[in-house]
Amino acid sequence: MRKRRVVIVTSALVAALMGGCGHHGNKTAAFEEPPASAPAASSSASSPSASPSASAGPKPSATTKKPKQLPAPGNPAGHATIPADARPVDTSHPTRKIGTGTPAGCTSAAVVKAVAQGGIITFDCGPDPVTITMTATAKVRNTSASVVIDGGGRVTLSGGGKHRILYLNTCDQAQTWTTSHCDDQATPRLTVQNLAFADGNSIGQKTNDPVGGGGGAIYDRGGRLKVINSRFTGNRCDSAGPDLGGAAIRALEQYHDLPVYVVNSTFTGGVCSNGAGLSSIQVSWTVLNSVFTGNSAIGHGANPARSGTPGGGSGGAIYLDGDDFTLTLDGTLIENNKAKEGGGAVFFVSNDRTGNLKIRDSKLLHNPSAGFETDGLPGIFFLGRSHAQSGSTLKK
Repeated sequence: MRKRRVVIVTSALVAALMGGCGHHGNKTAAFEEPPASAPAASSSASSPSASPSASAGPKPSATTKKPKQLPAPGNPAGHATIPADARPVDTSHPTRKIGTGTPAGCTSAAVVKAVAQGGIITFDCGPDPVTITMTATAKVRNTSASVVIDGGGRVTLSGGGKHRILYLNTCDQAQTWTTSHCDDQATPRLTVQNLAFADGNSIGQKTNDPVGGGGGAIYDRGGRLKVINSRFTGNRCDSAGPDLGGAAIRALEQYHDLPVYVVNSTFTGGVCSNGAGLSSIQVSWTVLNSVFTGNSAIGHGANPARSGTPGGGSGGAIYLDGDDFTLTLDGTLIENNKAKEGGGAVFFVSNDRTGNLKIRDSKLLHNPSAGFETDGLPGIFFLGRSHAQSGSTLKK
């Protein structure tokens, strides 16, 4: 494991999304906003925007019940171009389907079984939103080339405040070793889309993580990860310690250092020592048309930990560490997140100073850093080769 450079320092969804973000391009379809009479299906906060496709197609007849949808994730004011590799997977011909038309068949056991089998997974839980409370973590088998989980905009996977929800680890022998280089292999490719994750909890789950742990909703070490049109609400990971993090997502060792794509997704109410939305070591991220709000890094003592402290407390929304990696934020809103130490919005440390931070057509607003941040970059602590902004607003 790399030695860290010592840095000694001291120390509900968005009320109104700010408009006017950026250049226009392809935007992925979002969840449809439910009608006012729809019952709440999960703890996710509502989005102010409906899906662009909500009015598409013929109107239902008087005898047809229109399926309800979860609140739309992502930033409707974001217009970042979506590269081909970051677009949704076609799930019109699924490998397997969870449920038989009613919520009764949509169980934790069914999710665990389907994820272990792999392929394209969809849900048939009836016309209304459904929450599946996981009683065990769904684990990807490393023999799967691809696992795609598509909730259709109506499914919430909940950890019930007790369980990590989804796990992929190419270096975990219990999930089968498939190559001699588990830290850099092309598969499994994991895609989650049109899905919500709530109340995941990875506290104490540090086995097989080389630097600490995390990933209350999703833990992905190895292969490739892609997150599209998804919502993460109220997820948790350990409350103290340096380098661990990712109340929502923890990512390590992506194939050939290719980026994790996060597209048109929302992260809110996450709590962890570091990185209450996203966290990684030596991983690049491309975050497009997404929202981070109300996330908190609650550790104390920074990284490496100051004497007499447990360490942590950095990266209210995003915590990234390593050497040569890149974070790209485009069409993204990061607002009202906080860090007990550094980087209320983003903590970015490239130990060898080769890393790059790129912020385009995004808004980083009111993300307090109780301990430290970089001059001229409100809400950000940055150590790297370069940082660049265009068409963006950063405010305390």
